[in-house]
Amino acid sequence: MMSAISHQPSAIRKGFTLIELLVSISIIAILISLSVFGLQGARESGRDTQRKSDIEVIRSGIEIYKSDCDLYPLSLPAAGSPLVGDGSTTTCLATNDYIANIPDDPLSPARSFYYDSPDGETYELCAALEGGGSDICGGSCGEVCNYQTINP
Repeated sequence: MMSAISHQPSAIRKGFTLIELLVSISIIAILISLSVFGLQGARESGRDTQRKSDIEVIRSGIEIYKSDCDLYPLSLPAAGSPLVGDGSTTTCLATNDYIANIPDDPLSPARSFYYDSPDGETYELCAALEGGGSDICGGSCGEVCNYQTINP
């Protein structure tokens, strides 16, 4: 005769073990740290692109200024201020706006653009890129910048 053996179900395991939780949390932490570093590089690249664009805006404005006033401006107004004519010639009127608002570095006041025109015949305009650059700037920029534009 067969005896009936009763099997009681063993306790059903619910939830995760401590090791499973630690492994999951470690993987999530690694993924987050990788994405943060990736985003940081994208932010630096975006700010460098903005710097180059702003340098081009300033360069264009001072070239138009020179065509009207016969000299490059000896200095630029503060960031946010307009570059206007100096009234030295009939084409260089004080009412002429060459740059509506001088742009500033995206990380201002920690960083800024550098402009130098010692004689009004030449100029140097430069910035410090976060991602590095190949230009070696001289003049007023010294060694703090690695991206420059000079008069053509």
